[in-house]
Amino acid sequence: AMSKWREEVIEPGLRVQYKVERTLGSTVSKFQHVDLVDLEPFGRSLVIDGLMQSCRSDEFVYHECLVHPAMLLHPNPKSVYIGGGGEGSTAREVLRHKTVERCVMVDIDEDVVGFCRTHLEENHAAFADKRLELVIDDAKAWLERSDSKFDVIIMDLDDPLEGGPCYQLYTTEFYSMLKTKMNPGATLVTQSGQSGIKQHHLVFSPINCTLRSVFPNVVPYNQAVYSFMDEWGWNLALTE
Repeated sequence: AMSKWREEVIEPGLRVQYKVERTLGSTVSKFQHVDLVDLEPFGRSLVIDGLMQSCRSDEFVYHECLVHPAMLLHPNPKSVYIGGGGEGSTAREVLRHKTVERCVMVDIDEDVVGFCRTHLEENHAAFADKRLELVIDDAKAWLERSDSKFDVIIMDLDDPLEGGPCYQLYTTEFYSMLKTKMNPGATLVTQSGQSGIKQHHLVFSPINCTLRSVFPNVVPYNQAVYSFMDEWGWNLALTE
């Protein structure tokens, strides 16, 4: 039998192919198409709209980089907000911190959250943790309506491609609103897309500039994530 290969565009003129051992499940929500596949190089992998989302072999690299710097920079993080994070891995890393009393995770896609909750064994404990409040809603709308304030805010959303569903979550207006939802001394972190030598100008650098117009202290950082075939970036903002 012919092996099945799936192809992904890394940048214009550069594509990579992964060998698929088997497809374990798929679901189509009103927002996106999700597949759970076993890939020969990366093991169990979550693919959303044909793009690599996370692989068991190295998702911890992405999620630890996203969560722990912001958590550790806060002396006593009790309340945490996660925007997006449907697969549950971000919440898993947050809930490792014993100081956390309340972790609110708001993801718009109930089907994807349910799919991940069922299929990703490594996140079962996080989804069952009584400190986790899982809300199916728009991450921005929920925060705007809420009178809660948080010690740490973690934005784990898709890249802000012009006109895409997450575009308005990366604007000066949005970050200014976030600032009003932060307790004194709070930290904010956002995933910031590819940060390698060629692609950083698309998302990583613009997010850094936008955050610097709102917050006094912004720290960009990056790390190679092997299954993403590039360096990945995050931006951390401090209120003081």
